[in-house]
Amino acid sequence: MTKKISTETENVQYLDFEKPIVEIDKAMEQLRQQSKIDGKDYSKETLDFQRKQVEELKAIYDNLTPWQTVQVARHPQRPLLTEYLNHMVKDFKELHGDRSFGDGRAIITGFGQIGHEKVMIVGQNKGRDIKEKIKCNFGCPNPEEYRKALVKMKLAEKFGIPIVTLIDTPGAYPGIGAEERGQAQAIAVNLMEMSRLKVPIICIVIGEGGSGGALGIGVGDRLVMLQYAYYSVISPEGCAAILWRDGAKASLAADALKLTSKDLLRLGLVDHVIEEPLGGAHRNIHDTVFNVEQYITTTLRGLKRTKIDTLLEHRYKRLRSIGSATVESGTK
Repeated sequence: MTKKISTETENVQYLDFEKPIVEIDKAMEQLRQQSKIDGKDYSKETLDFQRKQVEELKAIYDNLTPWQTVQVARHPQRPLLTEYLNHMVKDFKELHGDRSFGDGRAIITGFGQIGHEKVMIVGQNKGRDIKEKIKCNFGCPNPEEYRKALVKMKLAEKFGIPIVTLIDTPGAYPGIGAEERGQAQAIAVNLMEMSRLKVPIICIVIGEGGSGGALGIGVGDRLVMLQYAYYSVISPEGCAAILWRDGAKASLAADALKLTSKDLLRLGLVDHVIEEPLGGAHRNIHDTVFNVEQYITTTLRGLKRTKIDTLLEHRYKRLRSIGSATVESGTK
């Protein structure tokens, strides 16, 4: 749950575990209002509150539980695909359709430029307001969207252009129509085809990385995630509903799923964790996008210097090694 506090410049939305920050921000807002009334300078007092705010944020975010991490990954003000396209990608040209059934807005594809690198972007979009969320199916793609993604990735392969996927979905759409149109097969085909595309592929989890919906565009030479994103075989609520018949036990499921960036890096399931600004990506979208851009441009330079055969061999070995760290350590 989030709570909204209106200030003169913005609407700040707080998560339930951020109560100490709420009180500090209220106090700073009161000082700003009081300064307007009496004309006094409260900069020293404001600076003290700002220092306290930094300390509290660091204490909270250095000790997030897995369930709290999921809440941060779902924060309503967290940067979505559209922010990355607007702030990171130059000359983005969107491409539509799977050449068979339709288009869909939960997966956006197109050519663009990140830094000095020309790339194919394949990203999942959740939508910001309710109208856009409905249009984007709340970020849950249909099978035609996975087929669209694959068609565009093969187009990028044809011209030797690297692929960057931005993952942010609670899962593929589970409706009857999606199943009738081959949801599972569409995802499975993407897994197979992405494993042998002859161009560098970087996959980044920017928010939610849920189930096969994330896997459908998540095979590449590098799989990385933002610090407070999560990546899991199932959502905590779904897991709790299956194991305990009670979605309210999602926090217990989140603990068991090992879905945080810290756990996944330790288990060797992701290659790198991109740091977020203090207090999460939603508090500083500019720095978050910059960190992602820097990782992409730096990593692509190295991948492009690698021979394609070597790249494919490493990609195959990487996929085959998934789970080995878990088995060796006895983790269940």
